[in-house]
Amino acid sequence: MVTALSTAPRTSVYIDAFNLYYGSLKGTHYKWLNLQTMCQHLLPGNDIMSIKYFTAKVSARPNDPQIPLRQQMYLRAIQTIPTVEIMLGHYLTQTVKMRLVTPIQDATGHIHKFANVIKTEEKGSDVNLAVALMNDAHLNLFDVAVVVSNDSDLLAPIKIIRASMGKKVGVLNPQQNTSRAIQREVDFYKPIRSGVLQISQFPDNLTDNIGAFHKPLSW
Repeated sequence: MVTALSTAPRTSVYIDAFNLYYGSLKGTHYKWLNLQTMCQHLLPGNDIMSIKYFTAKVSARPNDPQIPLRQQMYLRAIQTIPTVEIMLGHYLTQTVKMRLVTPIQDATGHIHKFANVIKTEEKGSDVNLAVALMNDAHLNLFDVAVVVSNDSDLLAPIKIIRASMGKKVGVLNPQQNTSRAIQREVDFYKPIRSGVLQISQFPDNLTDNIGAFHKPLSW
């Protein structure tokens, strides 16, 4: 008996973790997200060969010292997925003075127009994503690239691999707003809706080569 060859396009997914978290996950109960399951729901006709997850190690904060532990548990969880590769950049956290939308008057009557805030920026992930996207296209590792981000800084590599390498590119948008600049330059553009996130959660308890672990209780 002859087995029919799969006609599903070889697909590589590139996830900007910072963009995904702040666009779709922060403040929800969906942070224990199985990336492979999410992609399968959103790309049912694709053969997902690899998922590259671009992130950075976070540091504890005075009001939330458990942040690094929660992230460590999540990184262990996604490493149980054979297709997932974690690509690390770094976070830069600093205290900066920023203007308040509404000035605050203190007990002495003094009006404060500025406040010191903790500003966290992810450094390197967008560049790492763009380089991986270009390199994988050059090596012909996919037929379709799917970018999970709404960052218009990725527009240049998207244009190049479509125009010069003949690859298809789609976007799974984690943000509420639509980037028209990106939308008109890709082959498809889909929102990541809460219903898909809800049905794409890991079980609470998992096991890897280290041992058993579970979803953080505060999640």
